[in-house]
Amino acid sequence: MSALSVPLLLVAGVLPFTDQQLDPVPETDDVTAGWMGVLVIVLLFVAFGVLAFSLSHRLRNARRAQEAGVYGDEPVAEEPAQESTEGTAPRQD
Repeated sequence: MSALSVPLLLVAGVLPFTDQQLDPVPETDDVTAGWMGVLVIVLLFVAFGVLAFSLSHRLRNARRAQEAGVYGDEPVAEEPAQESTEGTAPRQD
């Protein structure tokens, strides 16, 4: 057998199948996502929730670290709580 005869035999063996449609196209109503599609959508929502929670947690920690001066900024001094006297009249007994 020559090196050219092997590919020719393979092509000759495959050609009869190319005339037939081996995998017919399904009707539009026959194609559905099914339970696997529902599962994928639910898992995407769960992943989004986990990522959103993680992002908010990390941003909260970064804000606290910045206020503490971890990133080279001046630490933010906490201002003492002052009672507002605005809008209250002095007591007259």
